[in-house]
Amino acid sequence: MTIRLGDTAPDFTQDSTEGKINFYDYAGDNWVILFSHPKDFTPVCTTELGYMAGLKPEFDKRGVKVLGLSVDGLGDHEKWADDIKQTQGNTLNFPLIADHDRTVADLYDMIHPNANDTLTVRSVFIIDGNRKVRLILTYPASTGRNFDEILRVVDSLQLTDSHKVATPVNWKDGDDCIIVPALSNDEARKLFPGGWDEQRPYLRVVPQPGA
Repeated sequence: MTIRLGDTAPDFTQDSTEGKINFYDYAGDNWVILFSHPKDFTPVCTTELGYMAGLKPEFDKRGVKVLGLSVDGLGDHEKWADDIKQTQGNTLNFPLIADHDRTVADLYDMIHPNANDTLTVRSVFIIDGNRKVRLILTYPASTGRNFDEILRVVDSLQLTDSHKVATPVNWKDGDDCIIVPALSNDEARKLFPGGWDEQRPYLRVVPQPGA
């Protein structure tokens, strides 16, 4: 099964370090970060899980739940959690799915035979409160993911949903934004009564709403 942006994220029920999880029940109406690991006791992923545990309060503030996945069993997950705490200084504070039968890996197309025919690739999915897939990233095994960037994307997506603005290159929270092209000038005046900097008819720059 191939997952594309805008698709409804597939539901699943699978074991995890915090008990059996039904994805839709776990998500509720929250956003979710689902990110996968090829297997337990891998060095790059150990650093990622530790960093995500430290960053989780920032996702909590944004109404985003975190959900990790690896294809090994719960016994290995528990031992790996000890390694993560000892080496990274953060305790695992979100569920880590034990996808031992690859149910979730297959649903979310996490196994790429040309990369490796047995291990999940290292994918990230941002899923919104309507269960729509809003971002997909896939990394090679050797490159650690940038979870600060994942947080930045969440900020951008939520800002777009709330205020009909897009975010320009290298945008950070608090920077100027761009009025989405789909919004006419008449519609934009109602949302942005202070006006905007019209650099081109399609490039209308405004201060970040709510900043």
